[in-house]
Amino acid sequence: MAPCRTLALLLPLLAACLPNALLAQSPIAGKWRTIDDETGGERSIVEIRLVDGELQGRILQIFLRPDEKPDPVCEACDGERKNQPIIGMTFLWGLKPDGKDAWAGGSILDPKNGKIYNAKASLADNGQALRLRGFIGTPLLGRTQTWQRETQ
Repeated sequence: MAPCRTLALLLPLLAACLPNALLAQSPIAGKWRTIDDETGGERSIVEIRLVDGELQGRILQIFLRPDEKPDPVCEACDGERKNQPIIGMTFLWGLKPDGKDAWAGGSILDPKNGKIYNAKASLADNGQALRLRGFIGTPLLGRTQTWQRETQ
């Protein structure tokens, strides 16, 4: 087969794979130190990774307050997450690229109250900070947390 013809056959296949390849290299992927928007304190270490074409986040470590039980479970959650350990839990899912350094269309679970909110995220500070907004209906009705990239 002629080289030009082989290339012509491969181009559509490469074009179909390109979006997934770009997403796999997403600058949002990695470990993040979450900061509580109400107290300003560090709350957890989470990992954001590509799973089945979408970005998902799971909780790796929780910084417990003195009044909190060790090995917390999601008592307020419904369904399959009810009374499941929070550490290791997928709490963020469905994020897809939405412009440069922005992701939208996702959902986020607040393990404290068991509620699931719409989610969107954007990078700041040259990729060292992540602004994650959880909201109901419109982004105007929500809360934003700014997480710091974990360097270790």
